[in-house]
Amino acid sequence: MRLASLFSGGKDSTFSVCKMKELGHEVVCLITIQPQTDDSLLFHYPNSGLTKQLGEAMGIPSFRFTLKKTSQEGEVNSLEHAIKKIKYIFDIQGVVHGGISSVFQKDNFQRACSMHDLKIFAPLWGVEPYQYMADLIDKNFRITIVGVSAMGLDRNWLGITLDKASLYELGLLSKKYRFNVTFEGGEAETLVVDCPIFKKRLEIYDARTHWDGQRGIFEILEASLVSK
Repeated sequence: MRLASLFSGGKDSTFSVCKMKELGHEVVCLITIQPQTDDSLLFHYPNSGLTKQLGEAMGIPSFRFTLKKTSQEGEVNSLEHAIKKIKYIFDIQGVVHGGISSVFQKDNFQRACSMHDLKIFAPLWGVEPYQYMADLIDKNFRITIVGVSAMGLDRNWLGITLDKASLYELGLLSKKYRFNVTFEGGEAETLVVDCPIFKKRLEIYDARTHWDGQRGIFEILEASLVSK
């Protein structure tokens, strides 16, 4: 089946592309909805401008659409507009997203797709959170934390690339402070800089940390694709 994937550059959207390709589907393009501020209800904000390079790393064309209005209705309308355009260009039959447990997110994505008679796929739906994160590391996903906004996650987590030791610490914090270790509730944002389906990896050369005392962003200022 010819599919488009909603793509933020984070771990869930990237792994969803991997899963659908493993199942024999053709992911023909990536759709990024880029918020102008960090208060989006549905979409990833930090470093979303890098999705074109990450699409290039996978050999999949990437299309970015600017989110003009941050509201449930405005975000669904922006997604619906993007899907309409992509369906016309690529003749897609369905859309993939990386949702794990957010019914709110899933329902809104379904709503946008149903307007154009497209099937929707959520290959990560219902995964066990900690095991899923451990599996990503075992599968050689290099996941950098680029945003934090939950109690228990301080500025020291910004820019960290997860490994087994940091995941173990993250698991302890998630139990203590009661946040989802997959960050499904927006507790943190991630960026995949390398994984098995990347033909090149993303090398970060310069970045800036923004921290307001409660939440922060790891803003990547300069990065490029390099040989693996």
